[in-house]
Amino acid sequence: MSATKVTKICCIGAGYVGGPTCAVIALKCPHIKVTIVDLNQARIDAWNSPDFKLPIYEPGLEDVVRQARGRNLFFTTEVDKGIQEADLIFVSVNTPTKKSGVGAGFAADLNYVELATRRIAAVANSSKIVVEKSTVPCRTAESMRTILEANSKPNCRFDILSNPEFLAEGTAISDLFKPDRVLIGSLQTAEGKAACEALASVYANWVPTDRILTVGLWSSELSKLAANAMLAQRISSINALSAICEATGANIDEVAHAVGYDSRVGPKFLRASVGFGGSCFQKDILNLVYLSESLHLPEVAEYWKQVVTMNEYQKRRFSKTVVDTLFNTITGKRIAVLGFAFKADTGDTRESPAITLIRDFQSENARVNIYDPQVEHEQIWADLAEASPATPLANIQKQVSICKSALEACKDAEAVVVATEWKEFRDIDWEAVYKGMNKPAFVFDGRLIVDAERLRKIGFKVTTIGRGERV
Repeated sequence: MSATKVTKICCIGAGYVGGPTCAVIALKCPHIKVTIVDLNQARIDAWNSPDFKLPIYEPGLEDVVRQARGRNLFFTTEVDKGIQEADLIFVSVNTPTKKSGVGAGFAADLNYVELATRRIAAVANSSKIVVEKSTVPCRTAESMRTILEANSKPNCRFDILSNPEFLAEGTAISDLFKPDRVLIGSLQTAEGKAACEALASVYANWVPTDRILTVGLWSSELSKLAANAMLAQRISSINALSAICEATGANIDEVAHAVGYDSRVGPKFLRASVGFGGSCFQKDILNLVYLSESLHLPEVAEYWKQVVTMNEYQKRRFSKTVVDTLFNTITGKRIAVLGFAFKADTGDTRESPAITLIRDFQSENARVNIYDPQVEHEQIWADLAEASPATPLANIQKQVSICKSALEACKDAEAVVVATEWKEFRDIDWEAVYKGMNKPAFVFDGRLIVDAERLRKIGFKVTTIGRGERV
């Protein structure tokens, strides 16, 4: 069966995955019209803003949008029109962890995926290739296919593909330009393989064919969960070792360097920190836990659950270290938290360790100053309110202040906590910071980015994650 020639693509969802991915497709495939649709008018307005104040901060993204927008890249709230015109439709909607009902706290909430699928079935009047781009549990494609087939019009056929994203926020554009691999999963039927070939031909405009991997539908879905679970596992492993380092006088940087020299292990994702965050790692591991329990594999579920348990322990351990070091109380003391995004070079705050740390400091009745170079103030307040649902926002705002610079955040503080590894935090005028702080002045480095010896010479008391004080 011959592959469909793709000339028009629609992406449902203008978020962190759909926006950058389809913007790059448009840039690299000028012969394909790419329309990104979303019901959120404010988000679409931001994508279309004349001054390119995009709703997502990602290095290189603005340049991509500048080149393609209005040429063959379009952003609109006209969802139905986008669906009807397209040959191929990416479903790239949010799949958060369920907050209530069966599987609450573990299972993915597939409500948006189902709504998008039902919309496609309702308005499509010609055959489509439907591509599952959101991170979803294994066999979600089967549910989508059932919905589409049950609601489709005569002479409309739908081929389902899985094409998970493997982007790292902060490097998403370079990841899209030069991916390690593009994974496409399909049913192993003639029609499924033809649909797979059609999507592969889109990526082949800039991705070498040996990096386009085609597999079965269910293998593709599970591969995404497995990749994120194993990356998070490495972070939790090195963070567990950081606790041993602090207790023994070892240095986690040195341990990680030595271990990473082993070619079987490699150096990536061996950097100790206050914990991992982001939209994927925790969500995907919990998804894997729920899947394992649903398949009556309790030992497997328990194994993966421990990765998240260790991550929560690391955050809790770090905030306790701050309290213990500040003479066992931070009541009324001012703590400067540098960084609110879950990592540098992104404005994303989902599951950010900073949220947990600040909540812990609030519970100890500290006063907290926050500075982050990218995160919007409204997002910070929304995250802190969600983290402390029993506390009115007005009360949180009495305890917490958002500052315009690192220097402002540190003024009159007893301690500085580095929660995000923004490059500018390496280059702060630490002498000026020290002069403006109460003494003794403490620095807690949760990201291994400050020069501890230099800061000690200035006069700071420095605690670095994963470094013991024994000689």
